Amino acid sequence: MLPEEIIISPVVTEKSNDGLQEGKYTFKVNKKATKVEIAKAVEKLFNVKVLNVNTMHVNGKSKRVGYHVGKTSDWKKAIVTIDINPEETTYLVKGGKEEKVSRKYKDSIEEFTGA
Repeated sequence: MLPEEIIISPVVTEKSNDGLQEGKYTFKVNKKATKVEIAKAVEKLFNVKVLNVNTMHVNGKSKRVGYHVGKTSDWKKAIVTIDINPEETTYLVKGGKEEKVSRKYKDSIEEFTGA
């Protein structure tokens, strides 16, 4: 699946907005997507480092319009935790020198409508 097919839309509620300071973003995702696919899609679309993905199935609610009773569709929700403090990485190169590399990740998702 393409990343655009996996991430359907952001979920903007009071509870999801409370998690933004901790780096937790909530998305409506494809029902067939796995946690690994969701993490790769978020990393590719928003250029952030994903630390953790929690998923859950949300059952549809029963609705009534006049005499007719129906049900909204079931969907899948993913809470994605991103790295909000990307630090520089140091490693040794030939000759025993230390070299620092800054990560190219963002620390937030600006495109998220709740941010």
